[in-house]
Amino acid sequence: MVPPDEPVHEPVHEPVDGLDAAAVRRAYDTVADLYATHLPDTRAEAPLDLAVLDAFAEAVRAGGDPAVLDAGCGTGRISRHLAGRGCSVEGVDLSPGMVEQARRAHPDLRFGVGSLTDLPFPGGRFAGVLLWYSTIHTPPAGWARVFAEAARVLRPGGHVLVGFQAGEGVRDVSAAYRGHGREVRLHRYLSTPEEVCGHLGRAGLREQVRLVRRPRGAEGEDQAFLLARLG
Repeated sequence: MVPPDEPVHEPVHEPVDGLDAAAVRRAYDTVADLYATHLPDTRAEAPLDLAVLDAFAEAVRAGGDPAVLDAGCGTGRISRHLAGRGCSVEGVDLSPGMVEQARRAHPDLRFGVGSLTDLPFPGGRFAGVLLWYSTIHTPPAGWARVFAEAARVLRPGGHVLVGFQAGEGVRDVSAAYRGHGREVRLHRYLSTPEEVCGHLGRAGLREQVRLVRRPRGAEGEDQAFLLARLG
């Protein structure tokens, strides 16, 4: 996830082909300590964002099983929020540096290193999967695999919540970190709610709730949230 105070960027005019997982990992390893300092909790989220997270937690708990995977957990700040709402949370992130920060800040929760396209869990392990701005560095060609993996580790009737910047095109967000003295190479892919819903549906996930809010502060795009159910 890119920090909410990221400046607006122009689209990348040359397409970025395929997910460069190594580059994403290096980028977040490089900024992990910065991320933990500037985003220690959920104070950067809008009230509507937190309401969506709480609705997700309530939907998961209503099924009698609070097991949630925070897929792309970063430093664990959203994991902590869900744990405070009664969920039993495990987190996984591509960046070992981010996982180290998560373990340090939240030693009572479980975090590990892993990819969204190859989750290190058996099928049917969780009642909920959170993808909170964690799909944004995956190009559209990789979305089918991400949502198929989310569906695979879900139990029947389980829920997925996806948060992302809505729109079209690609943004180079390297400058957002360069302003903090960190040199990274990182791109962010925009997508429309309709596109994401299509991929969710093909993975067997049925849309339950859709919320799109306008930008606030330094945000450059609408923010979208989709809650879907397996089966």
